[in-house]
Amino acid sequence: MAEVDTSVGELPEAPEELGPVGLLGAAAIDLAIGARDLYSVFVRTLYYSVRGKREKGAFARQLYEIGNKSLFFISITMGFIGMILVYQSGLQAKRVVPDYTMLGATYMELLVRDFAASIGALMLATRVGAGIAAEIGSMVVTEQVDALRMCAADPIDFLLVPRFKASIIMTTVLIVWAGTVAFCAGAATAYFAFDVAPQTFFNPRLVDAGDLTIGLTKCLAYGAAIPVVSGYCGLSTFGGSEGVGWATTRAVVNTSLAIIILNFFISGAGFLVFPG
Repeated sequence: MAEVDTSVGELPEAPEELGPVGLLGAAAIDLAIGARDLYSVFVRTLYYSVRGKREKGAFARQLYEIGNKSLFFISITMGFIGMILVYQSGLQAKRVVPDYTMLGATYMELLVRDFAASIGALMLATRVGAGIAAEIGSMVVTEQVDALRMCAADPIDFLLVPRFKASIIMTTVLIVWAGTVAFCAGAATAYFAFDVAPQTFFNPRLVDAGDLTIGLTKCLAYGAAIPVVSGYCGLSTFGGSEGVGWATTRAVVNTSLAIIILNFFISGAGFLVFPG
């Protein structure tokens, strides 16, 4: 009786693990691919903002979702931040030169030029960015986005463009409101903690056209970055509910990082154009 060959062929060797240089290269490649895809989403969002179809009511709904529902959160947050900043600034001024006449003027310039836009946008990234990523990510895993594509509709046109336009408008409005709340809270703190009269604290002499231009530019840039980055994270969701959670986390982290990077470049360009 012939013997049956039960020998097993040699298994293929497992791929070698990447070393430190290989891991760094893989991370760089992933970063480059992600940047390319994000740029593609941004360009298509701009295109459909001009040439896309208009869904009735979507823009108004997003104005309410992004603006009205964020008003209480950002007001409370910026109010407390304003009190903390003025209190700490007053303590430092008391140690060096016990003169509070320029406390309000300096604080107003910092708010207009940077603090109101940057801190307010970071707060909006945690709420608005996470909401956009979770909503779009849920539509991806439930195949609603695929249904849009089957109907010859671009998801960026129907999902991102209304949020993009609403975010630019409402982010600017909310940051102006948040800066006002932070300044008023700081004025109250200066009055009760350091006995600075409101007439002395409300001093706009240091705020010029350059500060207003830089602050407004940051509002518009942050308002555009939040929905684009969050929408990209939502559209790249895969898996089930766990994937939606990861997309939401990525949206908050990446949007916050985008705001910080934009702040660096806009502030640097602003100091070159408006050195005063």
